[in-house]
Amino acid sequence: TGHGSPLPMLKHGGPGRAGGGEELGGIRAVKHYLQRCAVQASPTMLTAITGEYVRGGKVTEDAIHPFRKHFEEIQVGDSLLTHRRTVSEADIVNFGGISGDYFYMHFDEVAAKDTQFGQRIAHGYFVLSAAAGLFVSPAPGPVLANYGLDTLRFVNPVAIGDTIQARLTCKRRIDRGNRPDQPPQGVVAWDVQVTNQRGELVASYDILTLVAKKA
Repeated sequence: TGHGSPLPMLKHGGPGRAGGGEELGGIRAVKHYLQRCAVQASPTMLTAITGEYVRGGKVTEDAIHPFRKHFEEIQVGDSLLTHRRTVSEADIVNFGGISGDYFYMHFDEVAAKDTQFGQRIAHGYFVLSAAAGLFVSPAPGPVLANYGLDTLRFVNPVAIGDTIQARLTCKRRIDRGNRPDQPPQGVVAWDVQVTNQRGELVASYDILTLVAKKA
């Protein structure tokens, strides 16, 4: 067919695997021939158009914890603003003992003063764990398991004495259908923003949960 003809079903690398193994091969080749457009709108409007929550858009808060809802009851934009927690030196010491992570930024006061942060800071994974403790609903309910975590970034450091808070918002829902070997369920992706007492973002990520459907 010659170059210039996309072959969507073909994995074609060419000599030396040119094009990263997909030189006009695979579905990616077809995208070169598609017309694209950009949509500009408020976060709330973009959420309505795409069906996926965009940060800054309107959220819905009610008296029912999002983790107490079945898959069918959860809507994109359902949100929870948690209570707050102040990080102490004991938190850092205890987390280091449990995890085995004794990195100098968490334990060496002298060395930490010479860094860009100028002081000891909490483990990033402690911040994640503490945030989970803030937004989790511990009693048995529709949430079956933590399915994964995506797009994690530690944006700002958390120091001893800082107070953190989390915002959990339903970003998208994925219906897994009914499988014979599993209870009826779906995947819910939650947008998580962890902030400090100054309102600064310290951690940002998506957490995925398996959520049961109604019987």
